[in-house]
Amino acid sequence: MNMALAQERPLVLIVDDDAIIRMALSDLMESVGLEAAGFGSVRELMEAQLPDRAGCMVLDVRMPGGSGLDLQQELVANDNAKPIVFLTGHGDIPMTVQAMKAGAVDFLTKPVRDQTLLDAVTAGIERDIAQRIESRIVRRLVENQASLTPRERQVMRAVALGRLNKQIAYDLGISVVTVKLHRSSVMRKMEARTIGDLIRAWEMLPQEVREQMAT
Repeated sequence: MNMALAQERPLVLIVDDDAIIRMALSDLMESVGLEAAGFGSVRELMEAQLPDRAGCMVLDVRMPGGSGLDLQQELVANDNAKPIVFLTGHGDIPMTVQAMKAGAVDFLTKPVRDQTLLDAVTAGIERDIAQRIESRIVRRLVENQASLTPRERQVMRAVALGRLNKQIAYDLGISVVTVKLHRSSVMRKMEARTIGDLIRAWEMLPQEVREQMAT
Protein backbone atom coordinates (compact mmCIF):
# COMPACT_ATOMS: atom_id res chain seq x y z
CA MET A 1 0.00 0.00 0.00
CA ASN A 2 1.14 3.51 -0.76
CA MET A 3 1.32 4.80 2.83
CA ALA A 4 1.76 8.43 1.83
CA LEU A 5 -1.51 8.27 -0.07
CA ALA A 6 -3.30 6.46 2.75
CA GLN A 7 -2.09 8.99 5.34
CA GLU A 8 -2.81 12.27 3.55
CA ARG A 9 -5.58 14.29 5.16
CA PRO A 10 -8.86 13.42 3.40
CA LEU A 11 -10.98 16.17 1.87
CA VAL A 12 -14.77 15.99 2.07
CA LEU A 13 -16.62 18.02 -0.56
CA ILE A 14 -20.04 19.16 0.67
CA VAL A 15 -22.56 20.40 -1.89
CA ASP A 16 -25.81 21.79 -0.47
CA ASP A 17 -27.68 24.98 -1.31
CA ASP A 18 -28.46 25.57 2.39
CA ALA A 19 -25.57 27.54 3.90
CA ILE A 20 -26.50 26.55 7.46
CA ILE A 21 -26.40 22.86 6.58
CA ARG A 22 -23.08 23.30 4.77
CA MET A 23 -21.58 24.94 7.84
CA ALA A 24 -22.93 22.29 10.18
CA LEU A 25 -21.62 19.46 8.02
CA SER A 26 -18.24 21.14 7.64
CA ASP A 27 -17.98 21.55 11.42
CA LEU A 28 -18.89 17.87 11.88
CA MET A 29 -16.16 16.77 9.47
CA GLU A 30 -13.59 19.05 11.09
CA SER A 31 -14.51 17.67 14.53
CA VAL A 32 -13.17 14.24 13.54
CA GLY A 33 -10.03 15.53 11.80
CA LEU A 34 -11.31 15.69 8.23
CA GLU A 35 -10.94 18.74 6.03
CA ALA A 36 -14.16 19.99 4.42
CA ALA A 37 -14.96 22.35 1.57
CA GLY A 38 -18.51 23.57 1.05
CA PHE A 39 -20.25 24.56 -2.19
CA GLY A 40 -23.70 26.00 -2.73
CA SER A 41 -24.30 24.41 -6.12
CA VAL A 42 -23.01 21.80 -8.54
CA ARG A 43 -21.71 24.57 -10.81
CA GLU A 44 -19.76 26.14 -7.94
CA LEU A 45 -18.13 22.78 -7.26
CA MET A 46 -17.29 22.16 -10.91
CA GLU A 47 -15.68 25.61 -11.27
CA ALA A 48 -13.51 25.19 -8.16
CA GLN A 49 -9.81 24.38 -8.34
CA LEU A 50 -9.58 21.36 -6.05
CA PRO A 51 -6.48 19.50 -4.86
CA ASP A 52 -6.00 15.93 -6.03
CA ARG A 53 -6.53 14.22 -2.69
CA ALA A 54 -8.41 11.28 -1.28
CA GLY A 55 -11.88 11.95 0.08
CA CYS A 56 -15.53 11.78 -0.83
CA MET A 57 -18.52 13.96 -1.66
CA VAL A 58 -21.61 14.66 0.40
CA LEU A 59 -24.30 15.80 -2.04
CA ASP A 60 -27.83 17.07 -1.66
CA VAL A 61 -30.11 15.57 -4.29
CA ARG A 62 -32.29 18.56 -5.16
CA MET A 63 -30.54 21.87 -5.76
CA PRO A 64 -31.12 24.82 -8.08
CA GLY A 65 -29.06 24.62 -11.26
CA GLY A 66 -28.30 20.91 -11.19
CA SER A 67 -29.01 17.99 -8.88
CA GLY A 68 -26.63 15.70 -7.06
CA LEU A 69 -27.81 12.84 -9.25
CA ASP A 70 -26.94 14.88 -12.36
CA LEU A 71 -23.45 15.44 -10.98
CA GLN A 72 -23.07 11.75 -10.21
CA GLN A 73 -24.00 10.86 -13.79
CA GLU A 74 -21.52 13.40 -15.15
CA LEU A 75 -18.71 12.06 -12.95
CA VAL A 76 -19.45 8.49 -14.02
CA ALA A 77 -19.49 9.55 -17.69
CA ASN A 78 -16.08 11.20 -17.22
CA ASP A 79 -14.70 8.09 -15.50
CA ASN A 80 -14.38 9.94 -12.18
CA ALA A 81 -15.16 7.41 -9.47
CA LYS A 82 -15.10 9.83 -6.52
CA PRO A 83 -17.31 8.17 -3.86
CA ILE A 84 -20.57 9.97 -3.10
CA VAL A 85 -22.79 10.04 -0.02
CA PHE A 86 -26.22 11.45 -0.83
CA LEU A 87 -27.92 13.42 1.91
CA THR A 88 -31.40 14.68 1.17
CA GLY A 89 -34.69 15.71 2.64
CA HIS A 90 -36.57 14.59 -0.45
CA GLY A 91 -35.34 11.05 -1.01
CA ASP A 92 -37.49 8.34 -2.47
CA ILE A 93 -36.94 4.73 -3.50
CA PRO A 94 -36.39 5.33 -7.27
CA MET A 95 -33.77 8.00 -6.47
CA THR A 96 -32.07 5.66 -4.00
CA VAL A 97 -31.97 2.83 -6.52
CA GLN A 98 -30.58 5.10 -9.24
CA ALA A 99 -27.88 6.50 -6.95
CA MET A 100 -26.79 3.15 -5.55
CA LYS A 101 -26.68 1.49 -8.98
CA ALA A 102 -24.38 4.28 -10.12
CA GLY A 103 -22.02 3.54 -7.23
CA ALA A 104 -23.11 5.80 -4.37
CA VAL A 105 -21.74 4.87 -0.95
CA ASP A 106 -25.06 5.58 0.78
CA PHE A 107 -28.32 7.51 0.39
CA LEU A 108 -29.29 9.15 3.68
CA THR A 109 -32.41 11.16 4.49
CA LYS A 110 -32.34 14.33 6.59
CA PRO A 111 -32.29 14.56 9.52
CA VAL A 112 -29.52 12.02 9.91
CA ARG A 113 -27.53 11.00 12.98
CA ASP A 114 -24.01 12.42 13.01
CA GLN A 115 -22.47 8.99 13.48
CA THR A 116 -24.47 7.50 10.61
CA LEU A 117 -23.19 10.21 8.28
CA LEU A 118 -19.64 9.93 9.57
CA ASP A 119 -19.70 6.15 9.05
CA ALA A 120 -20.82 6.64 5.45
CA VAL A 121 -18.18 9.32 4.82
CA THR A 122 -15.49 7.08 6.34
CA ALA A 123 -16.54 4.23 4.05
CA GLY A 124 -16.37 6.60 1.09
CA ILE A 125 -12.90 7.82 2.00
CA GLU A 126 -11.64 4.25 2.45
CA ARG A 127 -13.07 3.34 -0.95
CA ASP A 128 -11.41 6.35 -2.58
CA ILE A 129 -8.02 5.56 -1.01
CA ALA A 130 -8.26 1.97 -2.25
CA GLN A 131 -9.29 3.11 -5.75
CA ARG A 132 -6.48 5.66 -5.93
CA ILE A 133 -3.87 3.14 -4.79
CA GLU A 134 -5.11 0.60 -7.34
CA SER A 135 -5.09 3.27 -10.05
CA ARG A 136 -1.45 4.10 -9.31
CA ILE A 137 -0.55 0.40 -9.40
CA VAL A 138 -2.31 -0.02 -12.76
CA ARG A 139 -0.52 3.01 -14.20
CA ARG A 140 2.82 1.52 -13.10
CA LEU A 141 1.92 -1.84 -14.67
CA VAL A 142 0.95 -0.16 -17.95
CA GLU A 143 4.27 1.71 -17.96
CA ASN A 144 6.15 -1.52 -17.26
CA GLN A 145 4.23 -3.35 -19.98
CA ALA A 146 5.21 -0.68 -22.47
CA SER A 147 8.87 -1.60 -21.89
CA LEU A 148 8.34 -5.19 -23.08
CA THR A 149 9.41 -6.27 -26.54
CA PRO A 150 6.72 -7.66 -28.87
CA ARG A 151 7.95 -11.20 -28.16
CA GLU A 152 7.96 -10.61 -24.42
CA ARG A 153 4.35 -9.42 -24.63
CA GLN A 154 3.43 -12.64 -26.41
CA VAL A 155 5.16 -14.69 -23.73
CA MET A 156 3.56 -12.74 -20.89
CA ARG A 157 0.10 -13.22 -22.36
CA ALA A 158 0.69 -16.94 -22.87
CA VAL A 159 2.00 -17.44 -19.32
CA ALA A 160 -0.92 -15.48 -17.88
CA LEU A 161 -3.35 -17.67 -19.84
CA GLY A 162 -1.82 -20.81 -18.34
CA ARG A 163 0.29 -22.06 -21.26
CA LEU A 164 3.29 -24.22 -20.36
CA ASN A 165 6.80 -23.43 -21.59
CA LYS A 166 6.70 -26.27 -24.14
CA GLN A 167 3.34 -25.09 -25.42
CA ILE A 168 4.53 -21.49 -25.72
CA ALA A 169 7.66 -22.63 -27.54
CA TYR A 170 5.54 -24.61 -30.02
CA ASP A 171 3.05 -21.76 -30.50
CA LEU A 172 5.76 -19.19 -31.16
CA GLY A 173 8.19 -21.43 -33.03
CA ILE A 174 11.05 -20.88 -30.59
CA SER A 175 12.98 -23.09 -28.17
CA VAL A 176 11.96 -23.76 -24.57
CA VAL A 177 15.23 -22.14 -23.46
CA THR A 178 14.31 -18.97 -25.34
CA VAL A 179 10.85 -18.99 -23.76
CA LYS A 180 12.44 -19.22 -20.30
CA LEU A 181 14.75 -16.30 -21.10
CA HIS A 182 11.84 -14.18 -22.28
CA ARG A 183 9.76 -15.15 -19.25
CA SER A 184 12.59 -14.16 -16.92
CA SER A 185 12.91 -10.80 -18.64
CA VAL A 186 9.15 -10.26 -18.48
CA MET A 187 9.05 -10.96 -14.76
CA ARG A 188 11.93 -8.56 -14.13
CA LYS A 189 10.38 -5.75 -16.16
CA MET A 190 6.91 -6.32 -14.67
CA GLU A 191 8.39 -6.46 -11.15
CA ALA A 192 6.84 -9.88 -10.59
CA ARG A 193 8.53 -12.20 -8.10
CA THR A 194 6.37 -15.22 -8.92
CA ILE A 195 4.20 -16.49 -11.74
CA GLY A 196 1.24 -15.65 -9.50
CA ASP A 197 2.42 -12.03 -9.38
CA LEU A 198 2.68 -12.00 -13.17
CA ILE A 199 -0.83 -13.39 -13.58
CA ARG A 200 -2.22 -10.77 -11.19
CA ALA A 201 -0.38 -8.05 -13.12
CA TRP A 202 -1.93 -9.31 -16.36
CA GLU A 203 -5.41 -9.31 -14.80
CA MET A 204 -4.97 -5.73 -13.54
CA LEU A 205 -3.98 -4.38 -16.95
CA PRO A 206 -6.81 -2.53 -18.72
CA GLN A 207 -8.75 -4.64 -21.21
CA GLU A 208 -7.57 -2.56 -24.17
CA VAL A 209 -3.92 -3.13 -23.20
CA ARG A 210 -4.44 -6.90 -22.96
CA GLU A 211 -6.15 -6.88 -26.35
CA GLN A 212 -3.21 -5.01 -27.88
CA MET A 213 -0.85 -7.64 -26.51
CA ALA A 214 -2.83 -10.32 -28.35
CA THR A 215 -2.08 -8.80 -31.74
